Amino acid sequence: MFNPSSSKSAESQESTTPKVVPVLPVRDTVLFPHAVLPLTVGRESSIQLIESLGDQRTIVVVAQRDPRQDTPAPEELHEYGTLATVHKVVKMPNQSRFVFTEGTERVRLVRYGQTEPFMTAEVETVDEKQVDDEGTASLEALQRNVISQFQQIVSASPTLSDELQTIAANIEEPGRAADFIASSLPFLTTADKQALLESADVAARLEKINQLLAKEIEVQQLRNKIQTEVQDSVQQSQREYYLREQLKAIQKELGEVDEGQRDIDELRQKIEAAGMPEDVKKEAMKELNRLSRMSPMASDSSLVRNYVEWLASLPWARSSGTKVDLGKAQEILNDDHYGLKKVKDRILDYLSVLELKPDMKGPILCFVGPPGVGKTSLGRSIARALGRKFQRVSLGGMHDEAEIRGHRRTYIGALPGQIIQSIRRADTNDPVIMLDELDKLGRDFRGDPAAALLETLDPEQNNTFRDNYLDVPFDLSKVLFICTANMLDPIPEPLLDRMEIIFLQGYTEEEKVNIAYKYLIPRQIEANGIPAQLIEFPKEAVQHMVRHYTREAGVRRLEQVLGTVCRKAARRYVEGNREKLVLDKELLQEYLGGVQVRVDMEVFERTRRPGVAVGLAWTPAGGDVLFIEANRMKGKGGFTMTGQIGEVMQESMQAALTWVRSNASSVGLEEDFNSSVDLHIHVPAGAIPKDGPSAGVTMVTTLVSLMTNTPVRPFTAMTGEVTLSGNVLPVGGIKEKFLAARRAGVQHVILPADNRQNVEEDLTPAQTEGVTIHYASRIEEVLAAALPLLNARPQDSAASSIPLGPIV
Repeated sequence: MFNPSSSKSAESQESTTPKVVPVLPVRDTVLFPHAVLPLTVGRESSIQLIESLGDQRTIVVVAQRDPRQDTPAPEELHEYGTLATVHKVVKMPNQSRFVFTEGTERVRLVRYGQTEPFMTAEVETVDEKQVDDEGTASLEALQRNVISQFQQIVSASPTLSDELQTIAANIEEPGRAADFIASSLPFLTTADKQALLESADVAARLEKINQLLAKEIEVQQLRNKIQTEVQDSVQQSQREYYLREQLKAIQKELGEVDEGQRDIDELRQKIEAAGMPEDVKKEAMKELNRLSRMSPMASDSSLVRNYVEWLASLPWARSSGTKVDLGKAQEILNDDHYGLKKVKDRILDYLSVLELKPDMKGPILCFVGPPGVGKTSLGRSIARALGRKFQRVSLGGMHDEAEIRGHRRTYIGALPGQIIQSIRRADTNDPVIMLDELDKLGRDFRGDPAAALLETLDPEQNNTFRDNYLDVPFDLSKVLFICTANMLDPIPEPLLDRMEIIFLQGYTEEEKVNIAYKYLIPRQIEANGIPAQLIEFPKEAVQHMVRHYTREAGVRRLEQVLGTVCRKAARRYVEGNREKLVLDKELLQEYLGGVQVRVDMEVFERTRRPGVAVGLAWTPAGGDVLFIEANRMKGKGGFTMTGQIGEVMQESMQAALTWVRSNASSVGLEEDFNSSVDLHIHVPAGAIPKDGPSAGVTMVTTLVSLMTNTPVRPFTAMTGEVTLSGNVLPVGGIKEKFLAARRAGVQHVILPADNRQNVEEDLTPAQTEGVTIHYASRIEEVLAAALPLLNARPQDSAASSIPLGPIV
């Protein structure tokens, strides 16, 4: 409330203003001068203040800085307040007091007196800052603008009385008008009101109110616009609903069917023709009936429709129906891939059984091998040989279990998993689905996709595979799943148990040359648009590329190199040179740069000094050669191992040193040969992690070579695990390691005797031609083959006759 009649002069008020008055703290409330404000007083201290008022009924009303404080201290109150007169006090049933106050003037609290039982303070009047004669016109204009905006807000607000417009228009003093408007606006915050109360400058106070009113008008306009749009939308929806209902009634009278009913009938026909199992059909019809009763405007309508469409579109009973032709299948496999005899035999075995027993459950094959050996393309060839659709699902980097099993329908944008989506794309229930890069699966808080594959890849369970989105069983037993991986270590054991592992080893140089002529060169010539008669790849040039520009188990890098050569030839052709291009070493160096792989000479150069031997290693990218170096220095028998090697490899090094020390005399060394030296064994390429026991014989050879000052036989590599008693144990990856040795120009390979069968089964005579294989069951046999110069020395000369060379 505002009392326009309480207009005492500033002089008379100042004369009656007491120096020390009681202080009434209030929450979220600011009292302005000349405003009447009812207050509810509930604090014990405030009640005592009101009760203590006698004839002098003047108090100071001050807002708290923090309204949450029940007993505010003086520093927790604002510095400025309003001197007020208490007109009436009403005692409420809950012992609180209802107090009617009227503000009289602005005051500043100079200092506080007592704080108990209530606060008192010494106050001083804050005089308003008036404008001079020159600014009177602008102040009047500002006052009129503020009153006009205030009247606009009052007229648009349902909560403000229209009488406020008249009262504001009748106030002549600018300061009182500003205070009245500030006290009447409910949207102003306590901070805004306190800032206006503290402002003694009338013009600044009006300017601040003008800004707040303009902002509120803008907010009101936006609110009205939004409300109008919402109202129009609701009215439009209601109008459309009534029109649809009328249209339904008219169509019913005319015997016509609306579009919604036509869609329902089409879905019903699809469900009947899909050949669903009875329980699935029952669920689909239930959802379809639910859809028919729903309004098209309902929020769930599109979700139910999508679900029914997914059920109706799956090939529940639709198979490829192609009869197996074993001869044609063999021809397709031979045309598409060179070599891979074991893999082709296993596929043909499966096709033979499928021809005899068409209802057999599909096996789960897993092709494991280095990159570029044809795992993915082999899956496409199998699909062609079977006459089935082929679908590929990339698992690399997949972290979410829902990618395999689908999302629940409760989620927005839910879809079935990749398995069901692939079957829908294939449109048959017996496609060939390739799960590529199985070893690259991830796992996080969203689940483990590998665990979700356990049911998918189990022939005993996947005939009732239940996708989370469909929530009905689907038979996957007719699907031929083929997985690919570069290595088996990351794949969980339960998943490996469900698959038949087929290893694809790397290609020999001869196989790569044949693959280049049969597949890669024609493909690159066609891809780069070169007339085939204008470019020739002699065999020597292809061999040179394989030997000196690629170092891989597969042929992916070789195809990239061939593509580079073909692009150079295409540029030569476009520039006008129409002569036939016959590649030779000089042209290859011009097109591809200098020779990039010199491993043959590297093996020879690095093993010329004692203490260096060549091992053979298996990697996910195929086989590779591994140099092991040792050195010695003055010391007290220390042994250092470096090269980012794993625990198993470190144990192999310790076992190798133990064998050499315990058998020092048999290799011509003194028994305490290492008592005055420190040994350091290192595996180069320190940035690459290495582990495994298969380099044991190489480490023994390295140490014996170093301590006897005897270099290893040139172009010799070896692999095998060694025990403390000197036995040489078999290792894996023989074919990959042997092919890596051939690529490196190795002429002598030392293998464990127990791996002889692997050589006979996995390697052809053409692959072993030109390489002498030494089989060893004892470490002494390894040393005899690797260090012939050591064995050529007289045995009775013992260690003293063998020069150890200078100690660094």
